[in-house]
Amino acid sequence: MVKSASKVIISGTVQGIFFRNFTRENANKLNLKGYIRNLEDGNIEIFVEGEKDNINSLIDLLKKGPPYSQIRDVKVETRRWSGDFKEFKILSI
Repeated sequence: MVKSASKVIISGTVQGIFFRNFTRENANKLNLKGYIRNLEDGNIEIFVEGEKDNINSLIDLLKKGPPYSQIRDVKVETRRWSGDFKEFKILSI
């Protein structure tokens, strides 16, 4: 079990409650912790911690997105795992 963390920035037609809920539901299924929030520039920021394979599975799902989303770009930065998060939250701007 390899603990990892990633920061993900997603651009495209992604702002709206459905993308955030889609992400939270899938993160919970994969036992991942962290947050998702809308950014003022129209992108979405996700910070996620957990098992590396599960993070990769979530990123694969995010590249497809929920129905009606149009993903233009997914930028992933590997970060250091901290263990600070107890759940996966939707944050407001």
